[in-house]
Amino acid sequence: MGRALAALALVLGAAALCTQASPADDRLSDAQRLGRRLFEQSCVICHTKPTLASGLYAPALSRETLGGRTEVIREVISNGTPRMPGFKYYFGSNETDAIVAYLQTLAPLEGNAGRKQ
Repeated sequence: MGRALAALALVLGAAALCTQASPADDRLSDAQRLGRRLFEQSCVICHTKPTLASGLYAPALSRETLGGRTEVIREVISNGTPRMPGFKYYFGSNETDAIVAYLQTLAPLEGNAGRKQ
């Protein structure tokens, strides 16, 4: 019984930590928070490094992606490229706008300078 209570306390404590807003969350608008959630669900698999030793499958994204031109970023998210699927049937326009708004909060990676996006 004691172990079960300890395990339950551990699970509840971890759940409470996961639901607390971080200080970075306070700086994001509701749209940017939605964009971050959608980015984490659908984009990080290709646009971030899965491990420190591996490379990227696709360019790292930031506010400087595609020259920072939000209309072009929306177009690429919606219709894709020859190497990226389009998400126009998956994301609505408000969700695409939220992802673009979130990307505008991301600083470029220093090791990604000069890399074509």
